[in-house]
Amino acid sequence: QVQLVESGGGSVQPENSLRLSCALSGATYRPRCLGWFRQAPGKEREVVASIFTSGGDTYYSDSVKGRFTISRDSGKNILYLQMNALKPEDTAMYYCAARSLRWSDCSTKPADFSHWGQGTQVTVSS
Repeated sequence: QVQLVESGGGSVQPENSLRLSCALSGATYRPRCLGWFRQAPGKEREVVASIFTSGGDTYYSDSVKGRFTISRDSGKNILYLQMNALKPEDTAMYYCAARSLRWSDCSTKPADFSHWGQGTQVTVSS
């Protein structure tokens, strides 16, 4: 059974940094497309960043471009999200997700991801 477990969330002041981690279970589970999403209260879930492991292509939403970095440690099967210069509007529950192996492409739509972690809360406030 596929499991994704996030960690690293917390409460920080604006302009500080956090690094989120997402551990993917199963040494043989190597999805081609991984993503970080977030959902604030009363808002829809939105993509933050995604990575296509076949080639390393990445995507960032305009709101985080230049501040966040998605990366993957293939040996440890861990997905990361380095978040710098955090803003109050970054406050949300953050989720990692994996697209099913039956798809050979990547996506930025939540509906295209079949496996999700439980989420980790990020709060940015002074």
